[in-house]
Amino acid sequence: MCVYKRYFCEKTEVYRVGGDEGKNHHHHYYQHTTLPTPLAENRQFGSKMTDSKYFTTTKKGEIFELKAELNSDKKEKKKEAVKKVIASMTVGKDVSALFPDVVNCMQTDNLELKKLVYLYLMNYAKSQPDMAIMAVNTFVKDCEDPNPLIRALAVRTMGCIRVDKITEYLCEPLRKCLKDEDPYVRKTAAVCVAKLHDINAQLVEDQGFLDTLKDLISDSNPMVVANAVAALSEIAESHPNSNLLDLNPQTINKLLTALNECTEWGQIFILDCLANYTPRDDRESQSICERVTPRLSHANSAVVLSAVKVLMKFMEMLPKDLDYYGTLLKKLAPPLVTLLSAEPELQYVALRNINLIVQRRPEILKHEMKVFFVKYNDPIYVKLEKLDIMIRLASQANIAQVLAELKEYATEVDVDFVRKAVRAIGRCAIKVEQSAERCVSTLLDLIQTKVNYVVQEAIVVIKDIFRKYPNKYESVIATLCENLDSLDEPEARAAMIWIVGEYAERIDNADELLESFLEGFHDESTQVQLQLLTAIVKLFLKKPTETQELVQQVLSLATQDSDNPDLRDRGYIYWRLLSTDPVAAKEVVLAEKPLISEETDLIEPTLLEELICHIGTLASVYHKPPSAFVEGSRGVQHKRLPGSAASGESVESPDTGSAPVASEAPPAVIPSQDLLGDLLNLDLTPTTTTGPPPPSSAMQMGAMDLLGGGLDSLMGDESEPLGGDLGGSPAMTAGFGAPPTAGPPSFTAPVSGGLDDLFDLGGGVGMSMGAYVPPKMLWLPAMKAKGLEISGTFGRRAGVVQMEMTLTNKAMSVMTDFAIQFNRNSFGLAPAGPLQVLTPVSPNQSIEAVLPLNTVGPVMKMEPLNNLQVAVKNNIDVFYFSCQYPISMLFVEDGKMERQVFLATWKDIPNENESKFQLNDCHLNADAASSKLQGSNIFTIAKRTVEGQDMLYQSMKLTNGIWVLAELRAQAGNPNYTVSLRCRAPEVSQCVFQSYEAVLKN
Repeated sequence: MCVYKRYFCEKTEVYRVGGDEGKNHHHHYYQHTTLPTPLAENRQFGSKMTDSKYFTTTKKGEIFELKAELNSDKKEKKKEAVKKVIASMTVGKDVSALFPDVVNCMQTDNLELKKLVYLYLMNYAKSQPDMAIMAVNTFVKDCEDPNPLIRALAVRTMGCIRVDKITEYLCEPLRKCLKDEDPYVRKTAAVCVAKLHDINAQLVEDQGFLDTLKDLISDSNPMVVANAVAALSEIAESHPNSNLLDLNPQTINKLLTALNECTEWGQIFILDCLANYTPRDDRESQSICERVTPRLSHANSAVVLSAVKVLMKFMEMLPKDLDYYGTLLKKLAPPLVTLLSAEPELQYVALRNINLIVQRRPEILKHEMKVFFVKYNDPIYVKLEKLDIMIRLASQANIAQVLAELKEYATEVDVDFVRKAVRAIGRCAIKVEQSAERCVSTLLDLIQTKVNYVVQEAIVVIKDIFRKYPNKYESVIATLCENLDSLDEPEARAAMIWIVGEYAERIDNADELLESFLEGFHDESTQVQLQLLTAIVKLFLKKPTETQELVQQVLSLATQDSDNPDLRDRGYIYWRLLSTDPVAAKEVVLAEKPLISEETDLIEPTLLEELICHIGTLASVYHKPPSAFVEGSRGVQHKRLPGSAASGESVESPDTGSAPVASEAPPAVIPSQDLLGDLLNLDLTPTTTTGPPPPSSAMQMGAMDLLGGGLDSLMGDESEPLGGDLGGSPAMTAGFGAPPTAGPPSFTAPVSGGLDDLFDLGGGVGMSMGAYVPPKMLWLPAMKAKGLEISGTFGRRAGVVQMEMTLTNKAMSVMTDFAIQFNRNSFGLAPAGPLQVLTPVSPNQSIEAVLPLNTVGPVMKMEPLNNLQVAVKNNIDVFYFSCQYPISMLFVEDGKMERQVFLATWKDIPNENESKFQLNDCHLNADAASSKLQGSNIFTIAKRTVEGQDMLYQSMKLTNGIWVLAELRAQAGNPNYTVSLRCRAPEVSQCVFQSYEAVLKN
């Protein structure tokens, strides 16, 4: 609450806090009130004064004196007293004791005094609810005042008084104001409904205010329409299952008509509402885009971003070969470029949004590279964002320009910016192959500057270039080795150690270089220690005679002297490999590395889709979905872009071929500065050749799960990712047999087999047998539903979830007018259409009904997770029942994970997220089980057999994007299976196991 003072002016304004409907009604804005001029006051009080007099501290009995003045018969004295009370309130003094006296001043024709009293009332009504009831009569009276300003003032204040006791008295005045002849009153009343709903939702619904609000969408005044939309959107957000904004083409047309005439804030409300609409087809989509496009030239950047959000969403439905599609792309670029000429804070918001847009549609800004070049006076946060977008837009056509800029940036004074610029040069080399040579020579020039942090960043990115273009630029290694002594940052040291280990055969003194790092082994960071361990093992395998002592020294340091479990585990694995089968060790450790991905730090596609739907909001600046930072129910609904013919296409990089964005998992990325540069980034690959397996006599099944299980049976085989280079996951390092003499006593020999046989799916994993549908169960007995009996089941057919029901009429009368509704549930299940019972159901008649379902309804975690609460209505009554659906019907058809992604994901999910279950009395072999499960979208990624035990590695994906990974073990002749499940949301594991049980036993 504020009273602002303006000195030496002809007019003084008291700003009151209230919900200005022209602005966003989440907040309070200021309403101007003109007070008498100081000259008049001076004449009256005989001295030259301004409003500052109200803020001066007075004598002891201040409250007592104010009380006397408030009860004065003189109007002017009263007004002065109220001003003093408001001033005291503004500076934080407690003047609540004066509540009855101030409320008595409400009975006045003076608009200025009335506003001051209302201001006081809003502040103290909550602490004095019994007294606030005294004001009700005045509100009711003011809502019928001939002056529309007073009517609006009364209804606005009513909305701001959050006292349950008096809300019911305010319903009648509010109802009148919602139908007031003056649009100013109506628009104020619309916002008041949203505020009242926040205090008492049930009251608003019972009084029918929501229907009145919906009617206001057809109002003749555009500002009333905008405020009605804003109020309904606000209510719909906090009550997602209310389906208030039932958008249809007629409503959309009304909103688009109002869009051209209302204020900028009204336009934002309407555009945000349009963004929640899904057009029926591409023609409707194009028509809406054509009518929204003029908003792109609006002066308010919030309007521009809201318009961009609508267009980005509706473009998804336009065919790419349409002429209008190309025109729209061209129209989107200028407004985005214009946003970059605003002040730095706005530029930053615009850049964060552009970053999302460029990831989804790089072609929009592919010719606008120059606007992202950094200016010398840009703040650092703007510089770093621009740099990121430059890399995203880099292509063969503009790479020369980009490199020239980046080289310039690398000589700046700002250290963070220089680091990012050097890294960006490396990213260019990886993204645009034709520029790689030029990038490498640029990096070598930068290394020659001998500026410490520049050299270190350059070495980190050169390591990535070696990974992308093996055997091409190794001539620069000598230059890198010269700078070995100056490296003091863990990431640079780790990168240099990797280079020395990887190319040890080309570096004469590789052993000396690595030995120099070994001297301070325990002082190094984990990242460097892990890298050093692997590099020395690589060196030993390349030059075994010269480095035996060195490898024993590092294995001893890593296993016996280290407290770090990751390091110890990796050391033990290498020790086991080297001591039992050096040939296998060589194939594992020196396996060919996969090339790294050309695009880096892409946002995961489903998250990107959601963020595009939130352009212009805080989510688009944080690059996080609202549910990650908004507490409570608001913002939890996940928005998705509409499907289209183009939805499955890859997003193309400008001027370079395509950079496909996989829907299953984001591409592998170059580790950014804050990622643990652990060996996962280097060696995630299956071997290309198979060495002789270690003797099977060393294998002891009883010794499995030594460290807690996981892909334990794959542990010691020729999979470097699961063995050596998944360091950091104890679950991956389990599964040794009896110890050979050379190794540490507590560990045992590795399991036989290799990744080749793990991923050999030729062993009879059969075709799918079709999805499993449980038998129908009785959901609603006739005695509980006045004769209506419902039994049913759930199934998934052709990718659509269905509720299949038998409705039986056991009453004496005909049943008609069936409808169905679901409560909020764990996976957002909702009817995709009405319940189709086309003919009346006669007594003793049964009828079959199939209800298609979608998963875009409101979400609320249920207990148990797969519980569904249903309401069914007919001409007799409404009936309620609960049922449980098998979670397998939510397994989607694209749930088959890539093998390498599976390995990395299993490692990435924490051990505590693993659940183990025993499946008894299952008389199927592994191939039959795999085939049966595949019918329910549980996909087998790999199968292997060890000592007569079959192991299936499986993945499935739920409709909400949660992946579940599984390991199924079956022993020939043994009807009991073991199922291990890993998931980032472990609460689904129990339901998933129930699905395994149901599918395999039926």
